[in-house]
Order: sequence, then structure tokens, then C-alpha cells
Amino acid sequence: MNRTQPILDIQNLRIERGGTVILRDITWTVQRGQHWAVLGANGSGKTSLLSAFTGYLMPTAGEIELLGKRYGEHDWRALRCAVGLVSSALRQRMADDEPALLTVASGRGAVIELWKPPSTTDRRIAARILRLLECSHLAERPWAVLSQGERQRVLIGRALMAKPCVLILDEPCAGLDPAAREHFLQFLNRLARRPGSPSLVLVTHHVEEIVPTFTHALLLRRGRVLAAGEKREVLSSASLSKTFGCRMSLSKSKGRYALTVSATAKRVM
Repeated sequence: MNRTQPILDIQNLRIERGGTVILRDITWTVQRGQHWAVLGANGSGKTSLLSAFTGYLMPTAGEIELLGKRYGEHDWRALRCAVGLVSSALRQRMADDEPALLTVASGRGAVIELWKPPSTTDRRIAARILRLLECSHLAERPWAVLSQGERQRVLIGRALMAKPCVLILDEPCAGLDPAAREHFLQFLNRLARRPGSPSLVLVTHHVEEIVPTFTHALLLRRGRVLAAGEKREVLSSASLSKTFGCRMSLSKSKGRYALTVSATAKRVM
């Protein structure tokens, strides 16, 4: 891959279904080494955007390129393998009795529940990934008894088995208690800083989850890009007030953000 070539390049993306425009004129580029936070209110188009660039939702217009290969001109199934995905929907489909090592190994072919034992090589790679994720001790532990935070790490390991260039984390902290959430976020911070780490795309409603390693932010409102770029330029009280449709105040301390909603703020739809 050309080192100057974008990992992801979306130009003038439009998605329309049944006369309703879901996404309109979306232009977004992710360069190698960048880590993005995607924020938007419910219904802003976050899920549709993810579905489009993972090849599960056909655009009405516009272009999507992954690693310089344009969707529609290359096999979407092959391109999809370059994108790792961790989501609550995937978490609910894991077999209760499957040990963590096998869950990670299943990421090689992006399948749910292996139909044959993984190869010795895949088991070795899966074990190495579990060490990377700081959870080697979970290798033989069944899915049913893993905590929510442990499950998220194992699913990240599963995604890493395919050596993706970009890893999407779709609201990964949902369901975590405050302590587990902070432990998970600090883990993400360390993961992103490792040599060879894929670009991370964190989809969230909460600015508190944007740890220092995230370099850029994309703000969506009503299916449009409200702002996109370096987080220090994009994240502000004014931009987030527009994003979520009510008056908010953004503060920052030691590289982390906090958002306060005005007690008299009225939601603007």
C-alpha cells in the first residue's frame, strides 16, 4: 500500500431509502496513523455510515474507497476483511460455551462458531493476540462467564486476527460500569499507541470516552457532516451544541473531555 494513500476515502456519499434521505453529501477521509471519534445524536446517520463503508448498505450515490480500491469495482467481501468491527450485535451472537482463544481464532475467517478446530498456527496467533490485549488468562474461559469488558477485549482480538487496516468500535462501552469503562478506555489508549496498530474509529455519544490517543473527530447531524478534522479544532461547546441540538458546555482536563448540558437547554430537533 502507498503510505500516502488514505485508508478510507468517502466522497459525496448519499444513501436514500423509500424517499427518505439517510445520509447526504458525506465526505470523509481517514489517513494512516489517524484515530477518529464519530459523534452524533440518535438518528444522525452513524449506523448507516458504518454499514456503508463495511459493505452492508449500498450507496445511492457517491464513492467509497478502502485502501485505494473502490467499492463496486472490487469484491466487497474481500474489502470487508480489511475492516474490523466490534459491536453489541456481534457480542450477542457468540456461543456461550466457546473459550476466548477460539473466539479470537474465529476472526481469521470472520465466522461465528468454528466448524472445525483452528490450525496450530491460528491458535498460536490467537494466543499472541490475547497477550497483546493483556488477557492471556482468559484463553480457556467460556464466553458465558466473561465480563462485559473482557468480552469487548476478546472481540477486538477476534477482529485483529484478520489484520485489519481500520478497527471500528461501535459504542464499545455500552453496558460497562464506570470502573470497567475506564479500564477499557485506558486499554484502548495503549492499544492505539502500539506499533502496527490499525486506525481506530470510535462511535460514541460520550465525549468522556475520547481518550488522548484519538486524533480526529467527525460530527454528524441529520445525516450530514457538521464538522470533521483534528479534534482540537472540531470539538467545542458550539459544535457539540449543534451536533446534539441543545446548549452544552465542553471542558477539558488532562487530555480528557467532559460535557455539561445546560439545565435550561431545550432540545432542538
